[in-house]
Amino acid sequence: MKKVILILTVIVIALSCSRDDIVEYAIEDNPTIPFNIPADFPSLTNSFNSNKPTKYGVELGEKLFNEKRFSGNNTISCASCHNPSLAFSDGKMQATGIYGRVGFRNTPPLQNLAFMKFYNWDGNILELEKQPLVPIITHEEMNSSIVEVIGKISTDVDYKNLFKRVFGDERITPDRIYKSIAQYEYTLISANSKYDKVKRGEGEQFTISEARGYQVFKLKCESCHATELFTDQSFRNVGFPLNKNPDEAGRARITGAEEDYMAFRVPSLRNAEYTAPYGSFGQFPTLKAVLDYFDHGVLDAANLDPLLKENGNRIAMTEAEKEDIIAFIKTLSDAAFVGR
Repeated sequence: MKKVILILTVIVIALSCSRDDIVEYAIEDNPTIPFNIPADFPSLTNSFNSNKPTKYGVELGEKLFNEKRFSGNNTISCASCHNPSLAFSDGKMQATGIYGRVGFRNTPPLQNLAFMKFYNWDGNILELEKQPLVPIITHEEMNSSIVEVIGKISTDVDYKNLFKRVFGDERITPDRIYKSIAQYEYTLISANSKYDKVKRGEGEQFTISEARGYQVFKLKCESCHATELFTDQSFRNVGFPLNKNPDEAGRARITGAEEDYMAFRVPSLRNAEYTAPYGSFGQFPTLKAVLDYFDHGVLDAANLDPLLKENGNRIAMTEAEKEDIIAFIKTLSDAAFVGR
């Protein structure tokens, strides 16, 4: 009998110890954080209002964003491909995941996602909360499953405490993981570049080259790279060199429409100085290479963007104009955003 009592006592002590680090929190202690929309930015994405960033939601999301246990062999996190110092891109032609497997597209930067209508090169994701599962299950990226991920982190006391602070209890579910990561990503706002400071009248001035570049940019680039995001968020075939991967079809992979073949989402030019190489699969090593390609003439296609077709499949630029455009694009670099 004494032996039974001793065993029960040990079990009770063990259970109480396992709960010692789980702190009781009221969900009211997790306030929504201030979210200042930069002047002239477009409307917030529809899903933002149902998942507004909170103090601990963002903290949890950032921790999950850097969690290597998301991958099958515990080596790859979201941050492995989205490096903050590169405006959350990776500096590689194509994304590299678990076991060095190479994907077939360039890693897009992560910035101003709260204002985007579509995500990824082909716009296959419409809500940021639905994005995290894609890299988790993709063979060339993390090659895992959300069930496996939850199994790995479910006993982590730090995670239990954070989930409790954010959601009121410590249950770790797929939906809660996705929402937390999205909350963190919503806070990745870049709107403090030299361009922004000039526009706000904060004492910055464009150089002569930057000012000339801005004028040329408005004539030759702004049709696609419009709004304060420096993308109109449209999908266009601009005649770039083709990815030979047989799975690639651009936007047509999603819509099945012939007119969308090899059309890709127009990328934002904010922080472009930090996000080389460029193009859907890193076709261009430099900004100069992109401008040279447009100048020399792009690949023809039945669905080539009308702006190019109407101008002989090119955007004519002098060497001086290219230098000035690049000088202007560099004014979109937000050093504070990338921690430089």
